[in-house]
Amino acid sequence: MQAVNPKQLFLASRIALIVTAMTFAFRAALTIKWGQEFSLTDAQLGWIFAPAFYGFTIAMVIGGPLCDVLGMKRLLGIAFLSQAAGIIIYLVAKDATMLFVGTVCIGIGNGMVEAACNPLTVTLYPNDKTTMLNRFHVWFPGGIVIGGLLAYLLLDKLGMDWRVLIATLFIPLIIYGIMFWRLTFPQTERVQKNVSTKDMFASCLNPLFIVMILCMFLSGATELGTNTWIVKLLESAKVSGILVLVFINGLMALGRSFAGPVVHRLNPNGMLIFSALFSCLGLILLSVSTGYLAFAAAFVFAVGICFFWPTMLGFVSEYLPKTGALGLSLMGGAGMFSVSLIIPIMGGWFDKARTAAIASGADATKAEAAAGPETLIKVAVMPAILLVVFIVIYFVRKKSPAAHKEAVA
Repeated sequence: MQAVNPKQLFLASRIALIVTAMTFAFRAALTIKWGQEFSLTDAQLGWIFAPAFYGFTIAMVIGGPLCDVLGMKRLLGIAFLSQAAGIIIYLVAKDATMLFVGTVCIGIGNGMVEAACNPLTVTLYPNDKTTMLNRFHVWFPGGIVIGGLLAYLLLDKLGMDWRVLIATLFIPLIIYGIMFWRLTFPQTERVQKNVSTKDMFASCLNPLFIVMILCMFLSGATELGTNTWIVKLLESAKVSGILVLVFINGLMALGRSFAGPVVHRLNPNGMLIFSALFSCLGLILLSVSTGYLAFAAAFVFAVGICFFWPTMLGFVSEYLPKTGALGLSLMGGAGMFSVSLIIPIMGGWFDKARTAAIASGADATKAEAAAGPETLIKVAVMPAILLVVFIVIYFVRKKSPAAHKEAVA
């Protein structure tokens, strides 16, 4: 049997994550085009985008428990087929219903990528989990940068049909499909360390884990909800929303690449406090910034959300390791499910604020200008809540650290 090749498996995982991230960037870039072509309101666009997140959630919640049974390679096969189906449906879409179905398929495929690749990363690097999860997740913002620049070039500069943009997803999809097909996978960390399925499920009922699940709802919505709507929210800020999205995610990719020293200095809990604080400040600054100042505000926001997602996973993997692949999947699923809820809510906030401004006598342009900042301020409440929760967790754990960390043989 072929030996396990950690470097090749980790590389293929990152390419799979690039496909996932590019779909997010493309949808953000297409909000206005799809709205015009299919005559959709912002709230309707939110509901079309939502399956990308709850489809992701369903896949992760199902894929987590099955990861140890079916194996990570089979889950990635499902991911490949689902993403391919979604891309094809997008390309032949004639109405909003087909866009919805395509988004469901891609959401399921994206979820399976995370359901398999998060435990794969932890298994390949058991002594450096948080750092390597951050390095794996470099390629979520990295993929958004790639997708955002492609969207800016093909749509804004060359004026191509949006279907050409969607078709570019086949390139990384085929690459990671071929790589995974040829590689041998290890057993998951939980199986290798003989942690029973019963212990895994029991650990997921730990009060700390439940608190982290609830926190993941807010952190996922803060990061991905804002990034999904960023083009629309900054439409009146006299700056290219897609370039701000690229800027944010470029900074995130850079930060995650050098996560190691930060992890060792702050520890996962300290990183989460840092993330919540800067995320909140960044959203507030984005709500009042225009022109090039929007990039300065985006810098603060990017610093905040940079480590959020992978460090939430790293916290659970470090301090609650018995939760295994199920714990990682539930965390990722919670984060994505929260985004499926917040996206239509944010669309509704935007519509409501714009309507209220028009009712007060503002013209359409001024109404748009008022709606974006008002929506951003409402989103800022979520990281503000997280800041308080993470500070409380920090002091509780500092008082009794041994009581809040599981041991795995």
